[in-house]
This record gives sequence, C-alpha cells and structure tokens, in this order.
Amino acid sequence: MGLMYERVIWNGHWQMVLAGLIGIAVVVTMAGCGSDNMADGTASPEILTATTEAPITEEPEGTDSPGDRASSPSPQAFSPQVEPDPDYESALDDARFSTNYWSDTDFSRYTVPLREFRSGGVRPDGIPSIDNPKFVSPNQANFRLDNEEPVMAFELDGDARAYPLQILIFHEIVNDVVAGVPVVITYCPLCNSAIAFERTLEGVVLDFGTTGNLRNSDLVMYDRQTSSWWQQFTGEAVVGTLAGRQLTFLSAPIISWQDFKDAYPEGMVLSHETGYQREYGINPYIQYDLPNSDPFLFDGVSDGRLRPKERVVAVTIGGEAAAFPFSTLEEEPVISHRIGGMEIVVFFQDGTKSALDSELISFSRDVGATGVFDPVLEGRTLSFRYQDGRITDEQTGSVWNILGHAVDGELAGKMLTPVVHGNHFWFAWAAFNPDTAIYPGGE
Repeated sequence: MGLMYERVIWNGHWQMVLAGLIGIAVVVTMAGCGSDNMADGTASPEILTATTEAPITEEPEGTDSPGDRASSPSPQAFSPQVEPDPDYESALDDARFSTNYWSDTDFSRYTVPLREFRSGGVRPDGIPSIDNPKFVSPNQANFRLDNEEPVMAFELDGDARAYPLQILIFHEIVNDVVAGVPVVITYCPLCNSAIAFERTLEGVVLDFGTTGNLRNSDLVMYDRQTSSWWQQFTGEAVVGTLAGRQLTFLSAPIISWQDFKDAYPEGMVLSHETGYQREYGINPYIQYDLPNSDPFLFDGVSDGRLRPKERVVAVTIGGEAAAFPFSTLEEEPVISHRIGGMEIVVFFQDGTKSALDSELISFSRDVGATGVFDPVLEGRTLSFRYQDGRITDEQTGSVWNILGHAVDGELAGKMLTPVVHGNHFWFAWAAFNPDTAIYPGGE
C-alpha cells in the first residue's frame, strides 16, 4: 500500500537488496517521509518497474478534507466508547504523520499509541477508493483477466462478485452494496491482506477511504462520516469518535478467476471503468512477495518462526489464533484441525497466481488458493482427503472445490459453511496476533 502511495504521486526509484536475487529492476528516489512530507505531497522510496509509469492520482474536485467525500449522511451522534486522553497533544507532537486534512478527527480518543502510525507519503485518498463500482459479466471480463489471476470472491444471498486484485492493488478499497447489504472490500498489498466487512454501524452506513498512513505496514482506513481511523487488518476503529468499535468480518477468499467463473457462471466482475486511468494488470510491487524479503515501512516486532512474507492461512476462533503456512499446505492440501473449541477443515489447491510477483500479474508464479470451512453439513461431520488432485469426503466420495461447494457425487450442489480467514503475509499477521499457534506443532 505505502509503495503504491508513492508510485501514484511520484516517479521515483527504490532499490531492495534481496539475498540471492539478481537482476530486479527497481529504482530509488528519496524525497523524504514523515508528517511534514505527507502534508505537501512528497513521497518516500518505492518499488517501481523501470519501464512502467503510473499516472498521477486524480484529486477529487473541491476536496478540502476527507469528510467532504462522504456519500451518505453523517451520523448525528455516536456515543464514544473510549475516554479522551487529556495529554493527547503531547502524543501528537511525537507522531509520525500530519494532522493536516484531519480537522474533523478526534485525536484525543485512541486505542493504540499514536506513535505507531506513520505516513505512507501521500495525502488522504491519494490512493482513491472506488465508491460507485461498476460490474460486467464474466464473458466481458475474460479478455482482461488471465484464468489464473487472483480475485477476491464475495457472495451474499446468491449475489456473487469478483474483485480482481489487478484493480484492487491500485485502489485498496471498494465501497459496495451486495444483495442489499453495504459492504467494504479491502486489499492491502503490503500485507497481502484481502478482507471484507459489513459497513453499517449502529444503523449508519459508513463510507471508507485511505488515510495515507500505515501501522505495522498495514492500510489505515478512515470513515467519511466521523473521520475516525480504522485498522484494515483488524477491522477496529483505532482513532477518533468511533475508537473501540469493531466492523463485522465477511468471507471473501482470494481464488483464481477460473475458479470464480466455474463456481459462479452468472456472477459479476468489478469493471475497469473505475473513473480513473490505471494500468490494470501491471504489478507495481515487482517481486515484493519474496518470502525472505523485508516488509516496507514495518517497524514492529518480527516473529522469526516463519519467513517474513511466508503466506499463511490465518484463522481466529474463540480468541485463539492459528496459522497454516502455504509451504505446509502444499505438502498437505487438506488439514483438519481444532481451534477455539471448533473443528475446521482447510483446503489448498494450486492454480492461483500471485498479484505481487512479476511486472505483469498474468505472468506471475502460482502460489495457490485456500478455503476454510466448518466440516459439519446438515448435522453430519464430514472427513476430507486429497487424492489424485481432488478433494473428496470420505463418507460419500463427493468432490469439493476450493469454495467448499460439492461439484460431483452424492452431495453435488451442497455447500460447506465458510470460516472467515485470510491469506496474509506472516509478518503482518504475527504483528497483530503475536500469540498465534503455527500448524503443525502449535508453537
């Protein structure tokens, strides 16, 4: 995310030294970082291809503050849950971001130290959210998407939508309404965190944008109704009037475009008609996801049990957190596990490309996709296995896809209940969930 912040407002160069890697074309410009630089639009280092230039971000006309872009009425009042800090001005003096543009934010209320936030090098909405998304049919989207390209798949009450990462990587937030329910679809490239939430809070529909700031390298969002700040990774309001409140997570796994089409032939796909000119399909974070490479603008505590950017299936149930490394799942594509008093089953299959590898996402390497489910179907607990390239249940021999749909056999047409999970980089998940047990071994 922070890398994209810089790419869209500054044509600069940044060089990453990665052990054992030769010939990465990256360029370095250092125009400064921190609160003063964010205020006047300068930027810090970025990963950038030597041959691809991204257009400068369009600024919304007449935007003087983030709240000016609210697309639904501001709430009359929310009852604050966090007591104000009488010494908050001292905390702001030590902060690494600018308060410019944030006259409506109540900085006296916060749940995490203000020092933990840092500027990503761009003003609010410098990475523009998609607030009026348009959708097309799979046939219309086919010529723009490689079959193995990654999409966020979201389905609610029969309304299935795909949000290609080739678009989300440039926007990070989509404010949408699916089956009549206001939702927000989010993606932070720096953490590879693709997360969906309901965006109605106490009867008020919130609209989200990007603050231009990061915490633990993760996107910090804001709502346009109260200008409160929200941590994308946790769905928690961490600064402002709404500090302490929590959004409801929704299931939105990253899968391949082909898997989405097969599961939802009548589904809809986020259109390239976003209102912005972007090189959709280009990855501005070339080889950012190398497992041993260091994350950008991350100054949290590193958990050395796994490589920083090892992809993990991350799940929290009943206050317990567990992570299943992709490297383990490649060897054990079906894992049954108990967490927080609940039995779950984790599926893995190859055929989904990384959005953060090659310059062209369609040329990126295959990293696979995952699904996490409740194995109980209609009162019967199913046992699953991986055999001959297929996931089947031992009770009926039915074949299941990565979305937990039975596609062949006695149970064809049945669906498992999904368990909300993420396919995050380990460093980010561990920073927010330090007590996570890693499968296998539980350490």
